[in-house]
Amino acid sequence: MGLLLLRFVVALAVVFQAMAALRTASIELATVCVLTGIVGVLLFFGLWTPIAGTLLAILATSYAFLHRADPWGCIFLGSLGAALALLGPGAWSIDAYLFGWKRVELPDRKS
Repeated sequence: MGLLLLRFVVALAVVFQAMAALRTASIELATVCVLTGIVGVLLFFGLWTPIAGTLLAILATSYAFLHRADPWGCIFLGSLGAALALLGPGAWSIDAYLFGWKRVELPDRKS
């Protein structure tokens, strides 16, 4: 349930930031904003979450360098995208429906 909430909050923040930045963006920034919005929609539905999280981290970092007015918000969203890429989509996602929910069982340590 926590991953679902995290995915929804990050996706909504990314989409709203992309829409707000798209209003005043130049051609280079408009391309980054559109790609970021698409990544936000993918994260919202939990589709290709590791790929979308990695793309969000890359796009947010590049946007932080291109748009120097507010880099910390981009860095924050980029780090959340990297965290989602590492954590995965969770049980309630399209990825889990299409590819199955993978669970990693670690063996016991023997000293």
